[in-house]
Formats: sequence, C-alpha cells, structure tokens
Amino acid sequence: MAEETKKEVKETVALMVEVVNDRSVPRNIRTVIEDAAQKIQAKTVDATNIGNAIYMLDDISNDINMPSHTRTDIWQIISKLEALKEKIK
Repeated sequence: MAEETKKEVKETVALMVEVVNDRSVPRNIRTVIEDAAQKIQAKTVDATNIGNAIYMLDDISNDINMPSHTRTDIWQIISKLEALKEKIK
C-alpha cells in the first residue's frame, strides 16, 4: 500500500476514534464504529475490508438515536472510505 494511502487510512481512523470517544453517542453505535475501524486497520487493507466498513457505517447512519452531529461525522467517514476504496482498486 502506498504511503499516501496509509496516511489517509490513519486520518480516517482518527476521525472514527473521535466519534467513539464522544460519550453522547450511544454505545451500540460506538461499537459498530470500533468494529469498522478494526476492519480498515488490518495488515492488508483491501477493497473488501473497506467495503465492509462502509456497509457497517451506512447501516448505522440511519439509527434514530444518533445525534445529528455524529451522523454528519459518519457521512464524512464514509466519503473518505469510498475515496480510499477507489484508490485501492
């Protein structure tokens, strides 16, 4: 994986960590975000892992209990992951 791609993965994971550390976010949503972060931090990041993470985040983005600022953060993370997925293809 290129150095630039690794940097983008780290930035995306940092955004995910910020959401996870926000205590106004319900626990079930934080858990899904942590799982998605683990998928993209695997030793071999491929389009499949990123696709799975996108799917997980998209699935929770419609949760009624999610604060609106968190929903915006998740959409931003999904956007970054989609761009990464296109680079890796």
